Parts: sequence; structure tokens; C-alpha cells
Amino acid sequence: MRVVIQRVSKASLSIKNRLRTAIGEGLLVLIGIENSDNQSDIDFLVKKIVNLRIFDDENGVMNRSILDIDGELLCVSQFTLYASTKKGNRPSYIKAAKQDLAIPLYEKFCEECIRMLGKEIQTGEFGANMQIELLNDGPVTIIIDSKNKE
Repeated sequence: MRVVIQRVSKASLSIKNRLRTAIGEGLLVLIGIENSDNQSDIDFLVKKIVNLRIFDDENGVMNRSILDIDGELLCVSQFTLYASTKKGNRPSYIKAAKQDLAIPLYEKFCEECIRMLGKEIQTGEFGANMQIELLNDGPVTIIIDSKNKE
């Protein structure tokens, strides 16, 4: 499982030009799921995400987590995070999990985020063509791969 975490001042997600959801200060997390992913990947990433100290404290030092600031979370499934560009110019998505595996893992990921944050989160719609607007704060963008543990 691979995630791209962006610290945002705000973010919104629309489908077919209709606003589906929006968040204020918090994290936009793009989630890529591969064929070998399982519950241990979810557990590792969710714990890492909610405890990641990337929000400024009173001294302007990144020392606070989304839990510390009571921030909001928007999680969006994005199979293109597993694009392979080794051969030719058309990316291959062979490593990305198919819907029958990816949807339940994405839903479990979101459920675990809710449990760890102790509040509702916002989500995209699996498989939909989504438009995301965000104001990246910093900018701060972090990529974590559960297989590499980094």
C-alpha cells in the first residue's frame, strides 16, 4: 500500500462538477492499493498517518499530529500510485489491485482512520472520475510505502 499525504489548509472533492465533500485544515491522503496488500499494511499506515508530526507547534516547528490539532482527513483511492513507467510511455497498472480486493481494503482503511481519529472522515468515491482542489500548506507532501516501512 502506498500513500501520498498532503498537509492542507483546505481541500475539496467533486464528481461530475458536483461538490461531494470538503475539509479544512488537515490531511489529504491519496491511497494506492496493490495485489499483496492486507490488514497489516492498513494498520501500519493508519497508525503512521494519524501520529505523523507535520503540523506546526507554537514555535513554528513541525511537532504536532492531526490528532493534536483535531484536523480533518480526506482519503481518496488512487490506483495510479502503482503506475509502472519502465517500458514505453504508456503506464502499466498491473501492480494495482483489482476492485474486488481494492474496495474492501480501501473501506477498511477508512474505517480504521475513523477509529483512530475518533471522528468521521471524508472520502472519495472508489472508481469515480474525481476532481480534487487543495491548498497544500507548506507545501508539505510525504510519500509512505507500507512494504518499505518508509
